[in-house]
Parts: sequence; C-alpha cells; structure tokens
Amino acid sequence: MRQDEAERTGIERSRRDENSEATRQALLSAGREIFAREGYQAASMEAISRAARVTRGAFYHHFEDKKALFDAVVVAMQIEAADTIQQRAKAQRKIWDRLTAGIDAYLDVCLEPAYARIVIQEAPAILGGERFQEIEEAHPMALLGATLNALKRDGEIAFDDMGLLTRLLDAMICKVAIMLPDADDAKKLRRNAHKLFDGLLANLRQK
Repeated sequence: MRQDEAERTGIERSRRDENSEATRQALLSAGREIFAREGYQAASMEAISRAARVTRGAFYHHFEDKKALFDAVVVAMQIEAADTIQQRAKAQRKIWDRLTAGIDAYLDVCLEPAYARIVIQEAPAILGGERFQEIEEAHPMALLGATLNALKRDGEIAFDDMGLLTRLLDAMICKVAIMLPDADDAKKLRRNAHKLFDGLLANLRQK
C-alpha cells in the first residue's frame, strides 16, 4: 500500500472511531436522561435510540441490551462521582480534612435526583449486588480506601484490616445517602452522621 493510501486509510479509520464514540456517548447521555426521568423498567430502547438520534442497529452495535446500557450509565456516573469527591477532597491539606470533605462531597452527589434514582435506588436491584459492589469498589470506595490507607501509613490510624474498615464506613455512608432525600431535616441527619463517623474513627486514632 502506498503511503498516501495508508494515510487515507488511517484518517478514515480515525473518523469511524470518532463517530462510533460519539454514538456511544449519545446513547449514554440519552439513557441517563430517560432512566432518571422514567426509571429503568419504563425506559425503552426505542425511546433511548430516538433521543440519541441513532438507529436500533447502532444501539445494538454498542450495547447488548438495555441492561448493558444501564450498567454503562452507572459506571459513568460513579466515575463522575469519584472525580467530584477527589476534587473536593484534595483542596484540603490535612488527610483527616480530606476524608470529611470527601464524605460531604459524596453525600452531595447522592442528593442529585439522577444519581439518587439511577445509582442509589435502582442499580443494586437491576445489576445485582455483586456487580453493583464491583462498580462501587472501583470508584467511590476506592477513594475512601486510599484515604484511610494514607491515614494508616502516616500512623494516624491503628487497625489491621483496612479492607473491612473501608467497607463498613462505606456502608454507613451509603445508608445515610439513602436516608437523605426523605429526611425531615437533612442538615441535622448529616451532622449526626458525621458525629457517628468521627466517633468510629476516633477510637482508631493513635494517641
């Protein structure tokens, strides 16, 4: 193949890849909007395809079925949540303050209507506990674990099983997140939750 033909082929392949990724992102965006508005069960692949302005064939090219798209939407939202947590936390100089800021950032994310419905309310049931936990551990929980391990590394926390501590604290935070949208006094609930978190961790702090 001549050089000019090779270059043309490379350009065409690059454009195809760009178009394919644009289609995938359009489906993710449309799926997210419709899942948040109508819920998983009511959302149809036809409605999502129309909203994304793609054909059913294009849908199936990128996702095996509606559940596969939902899974991808949850992953994308958890990546965004982790990024928000990280940005808020790294603004603090002390690791303890980063932990508090990160928890607050996550609770703020959980109050967003789309996140609350898709990730908190529906994802565990639709994806199953094992898959949902896998996504959680890869993103928000990974940041929590890294912060707790940094505290242990600096001699601030004395606890052997950091994996257990991370999972327990994450479960507590997630429970508060579930309670927040329907709380009569969300601010009070958050204050009390932080007292609980602080009390748990205070018992593990090096004297």
